[in-house]
Amino acid sequence: MKQIIYICSPFRGDEEANAEKARNYSRQLVMKGLIPFAPHLLFPQFLDDKNPDERALALEMNLTFLKHCQTLWVFGDTISEGMKLEIGAANELGIP
Repeated sequence: MKQIIYICSPFRGDEEANAEKARNYSRQLVMKGLIPFAPHLLFPQFLDDKNPDERALALEMNLTFLKHCQTLWVFGDTISEGMKLEIGAANELGIP
């Protein structure tokens, strides 16, 4: 079975550019025979990241999906607050 890789990269700020980067990271993983999961490409389709309640809900869902991934890969030059939460959760769950 192929590994599911959680993509941890910035979203806030330049959301359009950051989403494009996440798409590129996802493609790179597919080309390596892996299955990418980039929640910041999914949840902003129907949740408003600028709404604190909806952002909290998205982060909660991110962590639920993280539990089903074999590894978390960090991309980008910046570690955002949301990324810190995801990395911390992966560490607590023993997900490399």
